[in-house]
Amino acid sequence: SYALLTYIIANTTNLELGELTISIGDAHIYQNHVKQVVEQFSRKPKDFPTLKILKKGLDISAEDIVLENYDPHPAIKAPMAI
Repeated sequence: SYALLTYIIANTTNLELGELTISIGDAHIYQNHVKQVVEQFSRKPKDFPTLKILKKGLDISAEDIVLENYDPHPAIKAPMAI
């Protein structure tokens, strides 16, 4: 959502996109998710998709946002940690 917001701001202000840096302060892995994390790390990264916003300004809707060449890996299911 923050990446999309960055695109919308750049589109509205006619600025070039830069980098989005995110700092995560409390990242952890639950014991019952180790298998899924190993699977995630074993996957080869795919090319990034392309995001296009079809009109200028803040008055845009979901129909004005196009994601091209999105090719995700299959979902990895994990049980809820308790």
